[in-house]
Amino acid sequence: MASDIEHQAAEAAGEFRRAHRLGIQPLGDLVALIEQTTELDVAVLDVGPDEHGLTMRDPARDRVFIGVARTRNPMRQRSTLAHELGHLTFQDWDVPPGGRPFEEKRADAFARHLLIPTEAIAEFLGDRKVTTEADLSDVVQRFLVSPAIAAIALRQAGYITAEMCEAWMNLYTPALATRFGWGDYYASLQDDSDRVRAPQRLVARAINGYAEGVVTARQIAALRGLPVGSVVRELAEAGIAPVEHDPAGIASSDLPDVEVDLSGLDDADSV
Repeated sequence: MASDIEHQAAEAAGEFRRAHRLGIQPLGDLVALIEQTTELDVAVLDVGPDEHGLTMRDPARDRVFIGVARTRNPMRQRSTLAHELGHLTFQDWDVPPGGRPFEEKRADAFARHLLIPTEAIAEFLGDRKVTTEADLSDVVQRFLVSPAIAAIALRQAGYITAEMCEAWMNLYTPALATRFGWGDYYASLQDDSDRVRAPQRLVARAINGYAEGVVTARQIAALRGLPVGSVVRELAEAGIAPVEHDPAGIASSDLPDVEVDLSGLDDADSV
């Protein structure tokens, strides 16, 4: 069973990278990547601490939406996004609740192979004979994955033993970042993953509506989870202003034809 999961996940993750010309390099903004490659809406939501991510499908309209929680754990958010993409790739619409069914384990493996392919590990580390915690830190920082995911990938690539893998899976990203000097970078990743983020296409449509004068800055601010003043300044700096429609400047020929039926007044009581 485990070998089947790994094989299916590795094949699907590799095919996804090939189909979208991603090579074996580290992946950047996963929200944008998923939106651009799948044309689905993805949002970072302000939900409870126990909620990580979900994929929702409307079979009537054949629409799919991916949502993940805002969090101070950026590596977990990335693995959650990749995990949900795995469900989408395998079309896991009816995953049984409770426990860790086959579909959940396969989505976990897909996320790992997508974020840190075995070939990428080999290209990054080369033919070194000894792998240290400093190397683990470099892998975590480069591929933006948790120490647990990095350790499994290093084990599968033949760089560490099973015992080292088990020990390194218990390490934490903040500790590695602080110890090896990239704590400031990790803090910036935390700030980014801890922000509410609306689907890009929805925001773009709202801004177009603002330019047409039918959507307010307050509505855009609510959509993006930002102060109204910040949104107004951002739009102004981008040169985006609502169109002012002047009724006096509208020619009568531009108005639609209107038919009014007054026949009902014939039977009305006189006042």
